[in-house]
Amino acid sequence: MAVRIVNFYKYLSSEKKEYVLSKQLLRSGTSIGANIHEAQHGQSKADFATKMNIALKEANEAMYWIKLLYKTEYITETEYTSIESDVSEIKYLLISICKTSFAN
Repeated sequence: MAVRIVNFYKYLSSEKKEYVLSKQLLRSGTSIGANIHEAQHGQSKADFATKMNIALKEANEAMYWIKLLYKTEYITETEYTSIESDVSEIKYLLISICKTSFAN
C-alpha cells in the first residue's frame, strides 16, 4: 500500500500540481506500514497493540485525505474508488487485529 501511496503522491504533485493535500496523504498513508512493521517487532503485546492502533488511526487519516482529494476534484471517481477500496480493506484488517489485541 505504501508504494501505491507514494506513486499516487508523485502523480498528484506532478500531473495535478497539488502539493498540500497529497503531502498529508503521503505522510499518513506511508505511516500505516511503518507502524505495522514496528508492531511486528514490538517489545510486548501491549506495544504491538498500541502500534497497530496507531496504524489504524493513520489509515483513518489517509481515508480523510483521499475523500478530500475526491471532493475537491483532484482525483476522479475511478481513482477514488480504487484507492479508497485498498485503504478500507487495510482498515478492516487493522480493526480486527486491534479488537483481538486489546481483548487479550
